[in-house]
Amino acid sequence: MTGSDHFPRTVPFRPSTAFIPWFIIDFLLIVALVLACTVLPVFIAGTLDLFVAMAILGSLILVTLVFCFWTRLYYDTMAYELHDDELRWRRGVWFRTTGIVPYNRITNLDLRQGPVMRWLGISTISIQTAGYSGQAVPEIRIEAIEHAEELRELLRSAVRSCNARGDGTGTGGQSSRVVDVPVASTGTSMLILDELKKIRVLLEQQKK
Repeated sequence: MTGSDHFPRTVPFRPSTAFIPWFIIDFLLIVALVLACTVLPVFIAGTLDLFVAMAILGSLILVTLVFCFWTRLYYDTMAYELHDDELRWRRGVWFRTTGIVPYNRITNLDLRQGPVMRWLGISTISIQTAGYSGQAVPEIRIEAIEHAEELRELLRSAVRSCNARGDGTGTGGQSSRVVDVPVASTGTSMLILDELKKIRVLLEQQKK
């Protein structure tokens, strides 16, 4: 596989710094949606105590500040690396995760871009592999990438090259499509859930 100026081979590359405002904006949109569905109707009805309202507001501000700090730390851990026959990646604040995706197992390369991402000029490439086919969650997402079309073409070329050599279990039926996601909070929600699941497992192990 040959790299490019933006994505050189065997040299780690990182998401755009726009990843940070994207995650924070997505988080604030989720918070606003929750407030609109829960607190706002109670406030309009006039049954919400002022002390309770101030406590909720203070808690949300604190959570938002913590989330902003966590987002920066999370961004600093993210890296991807293109090799001759595989894509390597790593990420995680409390729980570090590394992975390898062989090109010959890639079946789908979906380019996703919601309204916030379009405004920031970034995209996410969702990579589906043979082992993950039929599942809603892709094996890996290359998030907040500028020049995403260029990266997708590099990956497509690598997949075609590996399948042409017949050196793996790839199905050769990979697709490449662009999906315009109305709300760009999917990546944020999945990463938060993943971190929370790992924390829960750790707490359960400590109780034993």
